[in-house]
Amino acid sequence: MDSIKLGFVIAEFNRDITYMMEKVAEEHAKFLNAEVKYKIIVPGAFDMPIAIKRLLEKDDIDAVVTIGCVIEGDTEHDEIVVQNAARKIADLSLDYNKPVALGISGPGMTRLQAEERIEYGKRAVEAAVKMVKRLNELE
Repeated sequence: MDSIKLGFVIAEFNRDITYMMEKVAEEHAKFLNAEVKYKIIVPGAFDMPIAIKRLLEKDDIDAVVTIGCVIEGDTEHDEIVVQNAARKIADLSLDYNKPVALGISGPGMTRLQAEERIEYGKRAVEAAVKMVKRLNELE
C-alpha cells in the first residue's frame, strides 16, 4: 500500500499550543510512514469545517487530522465551539467517506491542562492512519 496521505487543519487560536501539537503530529506521521500533503491554518476550531471539506474533496487525501486547543473562558463559549465543530467534523467524515480525526483538546480546560494535552496531535494522526488502513481492509 502506498503511504497514507493526510491533510492537517490547524487552529491558529492558542497557536503556542497548537504549534507544539502540530510538530508532535508531524513526527508521528513520519513514524507511521504517512505523508502530510497539505496543511491549512484556520483562525480557530469553529472555522475548521470548510477547510476540512476542501481537503476531503481532493483525490490525493486519504484522511484529515484536526489540531486545535479550546481553553475555558468566563462563559460557555468554549463548549459551544467544540460541540459544534465536532458535530460538523463527524458529518463531513461521513459525507466524504474519509476519516477525519478529532485532535482538538478542550473544552473546559486551563492553559496548563492544554499544555499537558499536546499529545492529542499524535493521537489524532494515529486514529486517522488506523481508520484508513481498517477501511481499506473492507474493500
